[in-house]
This record gives sequence, structure tokens and C-alpha cells, in this order.
Amino acid sequence: MIEVEGTLKSRLAIWLLATVSALGVLLLAEAYFSSQRAAERAYDSQLEAAALTIAEAVQWEAGQPVVEIPSAALQILATRHQERVFYAVLDADGQTVSGNLDLDIAPEWRRRASSQPIWLNDAYHGTQWRLYGRELDSAGWETQDPVQIWVGHTMTGRESLTEVLFEHAVTRFVIMVLLAGVLMLLAMRVALAPLRRLRQQLRRRDADDMQPLDTRVPEEMREMAETLDSLFTRQRQGREALLRFTADASHQLKTPLAGLQTTSELALKSDSPDAWRQALVEVHGSAERTSRLASQLLSMARLRHAVEANATARIDALALLHETAFDWAQRDAAQAHDIGLASLPASPQYIQGEAWALRELLGNLIDNALRYTPPGSVITLGVVSHAQTLELYIEDDGPGVSPEVMAHLHHPFERGGRQDTEGSGLGLAIVDSIVRRHEARMQVESAEKGGLRVRLFFPYLTQHEQG
Repeated sequence: MIEVEGTLKSRLAIWLLATVSALGVLLLAEAYFSSQRAAERAYDSQLEAAALTIAEAVQWEAGQPVVEIPSAALQILATRHQERVFYAVLDADGQTVSGNLDLDIAPEWRRRASSQPIWLNDAYHGTQWRLYGRELDSAGWETQDPVQIWVGHTMTGRESLTEVLFEHAVTRFVIMVLLAGVLMLLAMRVALAPLRRLRQQLRRRDADDMQPLDTRVPEEMREMAETLDSLFTRQRQGREALLRFTADASHQLKTPLAGLQTTSELALKSDSPDAWRQALVEVHGSAERTSRLASQLLSMARLRHAVEANATARIDALALLHETAFDWAQRDAAQAHDIGLASLPASPQYIQGEAWALRELLGNLIDNALRYTPPGSVITLGVVSHAQTLELYIEDDGPGVSPEVMAHLHHPFERGGRQDTEGSGLGLAIVDSIVRRHEARMQVESAEKGGLRVRLFFPYLTQHEQG
């Protein structure tokens, strides 16, 4: 039974959405940190430029540095966010020459700035500050001492710029996701087009159209298309075999029915009781043969149209062989033959199968041997245990068949080239169906003493399975 579990489009969309979402989270995180770094670079460059501008304004009077902060430095630090700006100029002893905020510059900071420019983040009265410090050699007329210049501002502008840059990145990302979604839908439609074409071609087919597919498919669909072609081929072969079987069965049934009609018509035209009796004998024999033919046809239909093997059980092959041989040896049809068993293994030999089907198999083999061998022939049943299989065989010392005919004996209505017997030609066909139903193997060959030997190889149950 077919159960629908979503659609290929939805599955592809879910997987693509999950992939895009995972990548999107990474891209958005990268966009945020990139925006943050860009804002830091922009504002750090302002601090650095302001520090250089202040450094150029350092003057020396009476051996002491004097600084008049130029307006250009403050303009550099000014932003539209009205940030608080800090600056300080320190002499060689760490004393403030000029400044606008009582933020203490720690000795460790001064030591680090004496070797190279440094950047610091610090909290002052609950507000985060970004500081830049560097030391410059400033020469006067009487002395040449270094001065340190520190500038800084609050983080509001940086955070605002980061948000603006990130918003732009998010906007571009959303537009790209929407565009990618549209392109994804178009791509899925184009990618699934061969599947739609194949579906439409199959829907347009007639019920009895079993010809190979005539369509172009991508590599991913090649195996499915080849599987469908293989299925159509098997269905076509099965349909042709069914038609041949039906035609042959009709012919086989028509012949005895025509004989019955002819015999009964002749008997009705005669006034002799002896003629009537002879006609009844012929009608009885023909009816018996027709009944057996119908029974075999029903067996063929039952075996061919059964969906799966059912009611399988662990069966002792030796007991089944004993029971079947004893049953057939007591029948009238076997009184002119010698039915016996070969030397059998001492312990039970088990196979998995359907009891009724295996009895039908052995019965058809014995019946064939009785019908196609002359009176007085010896029919032997036996079992041989191999490493992986258990062999059941039946052989006779009759006339046998030619090698050309032997390969076709399992075909329906094949009588080994013999037209002088009352067989229907269905016995080995039924045996072949039962063998395939049990995943076994049949081999037909000439016996050592002449005649025919039919060997059946069944999967051998292990000791654990037998136990």
C-alpha cells in the first residue's frame, strides 16, 4: 500500500531552509563583528588624528610644556552623537599639563605608552570610554623631555555606527535570502521537470502498454527508469506467457471435450447396448483425463498467482518422502511399476516449505514417471545431504528423453516429444513453479541406468534452525 509522506519540494525546501538558516546565523554573526570592527577603525582613526593635532600644539615656556588645545582637534573628535571627549597632556613626571577630565592615567598605562601607542577600554563613573595614548619627544630651548598625549571619548558613536552598519548588512542579507528563495523555487521546478514528464507519460499509457519508456531523464533518474523498463518487460513477458498458457489450456481442454461430444453423438445414433457401454467407458476415461487436466490447471493458477508463500513450516523431508511413496505405491496406476526408496540418511532432514505444495510436487513427479515409463519400470525416490542444500530426487529406468527436449520439459504442455501417453504436459511445469516458490533449484538429467533423473535442491536448514 502506498503511503504519501510529504513532497519532494517540501523536503528540499526544509533542507535548504535549514542549511540557509545555519549559514545565515554564521553570516549575521560575521556581519555584526565586521560592523563592530569597521566602527572601531573609523573612531580609532579619529582619536589618533586628534592626538597628532594636539601634539603639534605643544609649546615650551620657561622649560615647561604649554598646550593650547587647537579647535581642529576638538572638531575631529566631535560627532553627531554628542559624545563626551577626553584629552590630557602629561609631562615626563606624569603631571597633567592640560586636560579636561579628572580621569587618572594609571602608571601601568603610562609605562606601556612610553614604548608604543596603546588603545584601552575603561569604565569611568559607569560609562565606557575608549582611550588612545602615545608618547612624543617634544624639544624646547632648554630641555628635551617627552610628553604623553591621551585622548578618548565615550562609546555611543561606535555603538550607533555598529548598529547602522549591521542594519545595512541585515537588509542586504534579507533581500538576498528572498531572492535565493525565489531562485530556489524556480530551480526545484526545473530540476523536478523530468519527474513530471515521466509521470505524465506513465499516466497517458494504456493499461496494456508494456513497451519500454521513450523519454530523456537525468543521471539520478536513470536507475528508476531502467527499473520501470525492467518491470514493463517482466509484465509483458508474464502477459505473453499467460496468453500462451490460456491458448494452450483452451486447446488441451477442447480436444477431450470434442472427443466426448463425438463419442456421445455416435452412442445416441446406435441402438446397441454394447456400443452404449463402450461409449460410456470412453466417456468415463475422457472425463477422468479432463478432470485431472482441470485440476492441474487450477494448481498452476494457484501457484502462479499466489502473492507469497504462506503457512510455511519446518518439514522433515524423509517423512514426507516415506508418506508420499507409500501413498502412491498403493494406487492402481502404480501396480505395474516398482516404486521404492533409496538408502536414506539415518537422522531427520528438515527443509522450510509448504506441506501441500511439496506433496503436490512429489505427486506430480511420481505421476510423470508412471505415465512416461513402460510397465515394470523401477521408480526410485531419495535424499542426499550436501553442505548448503538438501537434494530430493526421483529417477526411473524408462526410455528417457533426448538432450534437445530435456531443457524444455518444465514448460507447460511439454510432453518430451511423446504423443503416445495420456499425460497433459503440466507435471514438470507445476514442479518448476513450486521449486521457484520455495527458492529452490531443479535439475533434469539422464539417469545412470537410462531413463530420467529429476533433482531438487532446497536450502538446507542449519542445526540451530532444525533444533
